[in-house]
Amino acid sequence: MLAVAVCIAAAARADAQPVDSTSGALPTRLPAQLVQDLHGAFGEHRARAVHTKGVILQGRFDPDPGARALSKAAVFAASVPVVVRFSDFTGLPAIPDTAYDASPRGLAVKFLLPDGSDLDVVTHSFNGFMVRSSAEFSRFLQALAASGPNAAKPTALDRFLGTHPETKTFLTTRKPPPASYATAAYFGVNAFRFTDAAGRGRYVRYRFVPEAGEHELDDATRATKSPSYLSDEIVARVAATPARFTWYAQLAEPGDPIEDPASAWPETRRLVRLGTLTIDCAGPNTPTADQALAFLPGSLLPGIEVADPMVTIRNAAYPVSASERRRP
Repeated sequence: MLAVAVCIAAAARADAQPVDSTSGALPTRLPAQLVQDLHGAFGEHRARAVHTKGVILQGRFDPDPGARALSKAAVFAASVPVVVRFSDFTGLPAIPDTAYDASPRGLAVKFLLPDGSDLDVVTHSFNGFMVRSSAEFSRFLQALAASGPNAAKPTALDRFLGTHPETKTFLTTRKPPPASYATAAYFGVNAFRFTDAAGRGRYVRYRFVPEAGEHELDDATRATKSPSYLSDEIVARVAATPARFTWYAQLAEPGDPIEDPASAWPETRRLVRLGTLTIDCAGPNTPTADQALAFLPGSLLPGIEVADPMVTIRNAAYPVSASERRRP
């Protein structure tokens, strides 16, 4: 499972700067540092630094009446159009869809509000994240970049995994490739605070559950699939019939970790139905469209607030990557 990760680490940049978070404060350069660290691990391709390979689709979101009881956000007031991007993990633009290292898969949704504002939601197909903070993610990427096939044992990645069991779990328990992007569940790893019209607040994490059910490929079937089977399949699927997901908010209870994305909340936590995501149109899928499209997890609406500080760092890092891929 780690074979691809170790091989791509040979592309490490010698000038990567270490991140020092011993003071407890997030370094001011951390957003740009993360992009640099992703390039160190996966190479520079003038594309997205991570979840590089993907496919763009469109559709709409129809809110559930009960969502307004949880948040006053305008996205829950009426149906709105959406732009969706499914993707493979890693920063490798040519990673085969069939690779285990292409998991977790990504689902990013941009909700287009009538007043011109957006709500961006970024999720992936694993309930949790590989590390507990953005600073730890930077250190993980630097360890990965320093652990190529010729690195002395124990490698920097070996040492990191030895002290971060949550990262080892993330890398070694990923699911087989899905039968379709439309047959995977997707999770928001960061917490947000929903506020209703009366000012009452609840901490939530997002979840998208596929109407088609969750289906994965066995090894025999996986061997028959093309390197781009997921993109090809979802385009053909929505041309024939819409793909639908139910968007849920998982509600935190006292004691659940709000600022630790590596720790999943118990499955006993209540799920509140927010509405239905319907995907019924593919494209535009051109290099120009993909370069221009950006999803900012901190692009929020009144009634939805950042709860996990990782969101703020991610929101600052994504534009750095976007500006790089748009350079002439």
